[in-house]
Amino acid sequence: MGIGFTADTPAKVAHLGIDSVISLVDDELLEKLRKVYSENLKLPFTEIKSSFEDFRAKRITSYLNLIQTIAEEKFNTIKNINEDYSKDLKQYLSLLPNSAQLKAKFKKFYESTSNKDAIKKWLDDTLSMGSIDVNIMTKVDKENYQDGEKLDNTYNDAHAALRGFAKSNLNSSLVLSAGMNPRLYGYIETFEDFYPDENGVIKKKIVLKVSDYRSALIQGKFLAKKGIWVSEFRIESGLNCGGHAFATDGYLMGPILAQFRDSKQELTKTLYDILKKALIQKGKPEPNTILPIKISAQGGVGTTEEHQFLQEHYNVDSVGWGSPFLLVPEATLVDTPTREKLEKAQEKDIYLSDISPLGIPFNNLRGNTKDAEKEAYINKGRPGSSCPKKFVSLNKEFDEKGLCTASRQYQFLKLKALDEKGLPKKEYEKQFNKITEKSCTCVGLGTAALLVNNIDTKVEGSGVSICPGPNLAYFSKTMKLKEMVDHIYHKNNVIDRKDRPNIFIKELSIYMEYLKKQIDEHKENLNIKQHKYLSVFIKNMIEGVSYYQQLFSQEINVFKTLKSVIFNVLEKEKNTLLIYQNQINYLNPKKQL
Repeated sequence: MGIGFTADTPAKVAHLGIDSVISLVDDELLEKLRKVYSENLKLPFTEIKSSFEDFRAKRITSYLNLIQTIAEEKFNTIKNINEDYSKDLKQYLSLLPNSAQLKAKFKKFYESTSNKDAIKKWLDDTLSMGSIDVNIMTKVDKENYQDGEKLDNTYNDAHAALRGFAKSNLNSSLVLSAGMNPRLYGYIETFEDFYPDENGVIKKKIVLKVSDYRSALIQGKFLAKKGIWVSEFRIESGLNCGGHAFATDGYLMGPILAQFRDSKQELTKTLYDILKKALIQKGKPEPNTILPIKISAQGGVGTTEEHQFLQEHYNVDSVGWGSPFLLVPEATLVDTPTREKLEKAQEKDIYLSDISPLGIPFNNLRGNTKDAEKEAYINKGRPGSSCPKKFVSLNKEFDEKGLCTASRQYQFLKLKALDEKGLPKKEYEKQFNKITEKSCTCVGLGTAALLVNNIDTKVEGSGVSICPGPNLAYFSKTMKLKEMVDHIYHKNNVIDRKDRPNIFIKELSIYMEYLKKQIDEHKENLNIKQHKYLSVFIKNMIEGVSYYQQLFSQEINVFKTLKSVIFNVLEKEKNTLLIYQNQINYLNPKKQL
């Protein structure tokens, strides 16, 4: 969901029992939002300046504590029964699915007593607030300097963000994404809140966002050896998701979920046995019962039928919805012009781009104002961003301290080197576009939050980057929170289009496009490493399609209206994959030696 779009979402929805996640990339943005909220609520505010010791961690801690205070006050208001249901309590109950037993239980209890204290106690014991979780993208861990001297690793960006969360008052989860950062993972064990007590209670839990089982097992073991338990593995579609997209080696979402379902008991036991030994060695309390692991899924879910199928067939504990909420002003921070672009966006407008300075494929909205700003600079002969925040200044090709590949300084040096190569015009243009395509996303993904709150953008500029998942193409209007939640629980339908593909078929089509691009890029000069990658990728995709063919043959009670379309697509794509397989075998570099 980017950097700024959910920066204050918990303050808006946590009291209604909805979990959400705040990105901890941009401490400057969080500090500006803390000032706005403090002024609006007439709370004391003292600025944490960048000259302060450990300012990044302190800003994050202060902001998270403020958001928790706001959410808890709203939640307590819900439970404050006077003469009748409060407006907020009605909203809380109305957002629950019709099948939720809580509604009927409350109505029955409410009608059985006039004792307000008893009702309030029942609400205290029964209602739960949504979790205020945070996210750290593990690879965005820039080293920092002071007076020309490199600071200790604990002052790296991700390390400082982790410390900011660890020192906050939150009792919630840290979502780690983008793969393993061993040094950062090792830093987790220095904070007591991440360890279980003898009852298995963990104040600050770890959630790993993963795209395959092998990665989950490796990272889970690494943390368990340090006495840290992974409370949830959050499985996200490799490509059918918002933001950065991490293509698996051709593994599709269905087979991945099936592996987690079938191996969950073994995974839990394996990790718990390792954890137990580590806790004993550290002299820490050993839980008196095996700790649970939750499995969740997200990426491209768009209907109640898909939501329920993931829960029932794969036994996932929860299903995440992200991108559609970009069209819900009550939940996310998106400026009006950008939201209007999202409303009109079709499939062709949400595409897998190479604009991210991290060098990772990135789902992008065509025509966003940050890209327009980037093109204007290129046309002026001054490509690149001024790089005011430097959160992804990680490339050390020209500077040991690191430069962002979207920065003006980096692109100037890169283009200067390109000019010296004397390449033919066509090849020069290709390389030029590859260099200048990078966009300043660490600024652009937070700008909408500034615009919505009327905060000055003189330093950042007014250009907005946004990173919806492909699924957003099928949601075409601004919605109220209740409309969106009712859609999830099948109380209404906000998708007007009749041509939305099934979640698995959509992911398959995106993978097919990605694969074709990879083949086209490498077929002229395929080396042994690329050949092996493409061969494995295609093999796994063929196996995934065969899995779906068998799955949809067996599951006769779901996706009935789409069955014939699904089978036709699966057969067509399988034949295409077999053609690709033959092409790659023919291009085998070993045979050409």
